[in-house]
Amino acid sequence: MLQLSFGSGLLEAGCDEAGRGCLAGPVYAAAVILPPDFHHPLLNDSKQVTEANRGELRIFIEENALAWAVGIVDHKEIDRINILKASFKAMHKAVKALHTKPSLLLIDGNRFAPYRGIGHHCIIKGDALFAPIAAASILAKTQRDEYMQELHEKHPHYGWNENKGYGTLKHRRGIVEHGLSPYHRKSFSTGTQQLSLPLAEDIA
Repeated sequence: MLQLSFGSGLLEAGCDEAGRGCLAGPVYAAAVILPPDFHHPLLNDSKQVTEANRGELRIFIEENALAWAVGIVDHKEIDRINILKASFKAMHKAVKALHTKPSLLLIDGNRFAPYRGIGHHCIIKGDALFAPIAAASILAKTQRDEYMQELHEKHPHYGWNENKGYGTLKHRRGIVEHGLSPYHRKSFSTGTQQLSLPLAEDIA
């Protein structure tokens, strides 16, 4: 069962990001402050929750959290400052947008750029341990997935409706056949050199 609090006695916000390893699109991050009686039986790390259940959880979290916000850093900024700094920046933007200021940030992962005036704890696999981080992972992923679905309508060659910008075979094949879209991260390796060679299934 997920823990609701780190036990600090402070007002805590969970923070997590989505889209860090993608070849295209922005990185999203969410910050969520949950009430002490918050509970939903489906809440977990977003990667362990079905798409339908993530949608249900998003509505429940947005309606029942004490505060929540999402920060976004686009592909151009990712290329300019690198994805790690972009992920931290998206988290900072989410924290800044909260209408209630927390006193402690619970960060999913092992690294973070300190946010001025607010302490933090980095927790490896925190989205599977703490409810506020899990809630943040749900909001970041569902909102980013929604945006990538919109981009898919404009650029259907890459399968973003399914892979959400991650480097699947279909996505990389789309890059080989149609080139990079305006939303691809040019600083990321797209694997196009390997894909320019015949694939076994294509030869067959």
